[in-house]
Amino acid sequence: MENNFLPIEYAMPNNSRYLKIKNGENTFRILSSAIVGYEYWTNENKPIRSKTPFQSTSDIKMDKEGNPTKIKHFWAFVVWNYDIEAIQIFEITQTTLQTAIKGIVDNKKWGNPKEYDITIKKTGEGMDTKYSVVPNPHSDIDGVIMEKYQNMEINLEALYSGDNPFKE
Repeated sequence: MENNFLPIEYAMPNNSRYLKIKNGENTFRILSSAIVGYEYWTNENKPIRSKTPFQSTSDIKMDKEGNPTKIKHFWAFVVWNYDIEAIQIFEITQTTLQTAIKGIVDNKKWGNPKEYDITIKKTGEGMDTKYSVVPNPHSDIDGVIMEKYQNMEINLEALYSGDNPFKE
């Protein structure tokens, strides 16, 4: 029996203000410089971030075995997500992604990632997740995208205090 309730290939809209890497290719353009720091999650499932390593974490979330979850080093920056044609914040805690992107940025032929798109390909799930990071050829960014970004007020520093970085 044919199901014609929803259009073929229908996908729910993504209204998130944060880029989440999906399986397959994810292409974006970095629009801002990164902020960096440390992050852990509380028992209330709230992220706590700091520019410097934490001295104590009495409210850190516990894993299934009752051990404290890991404190992670993070990067956060503003991107244009081509898949959903939206400006989002991309927060990276995966060391493999940070290392790959830093390697591209440190390479004299690539340099500043605001000058080219980056494609991250994700395969697998859970502990079997693998990423590949590929810089795309240098290119100018569309003026409409830059105008949208310049007209938005995004304060990445608000992440450190737990506030909303998007001005409403």
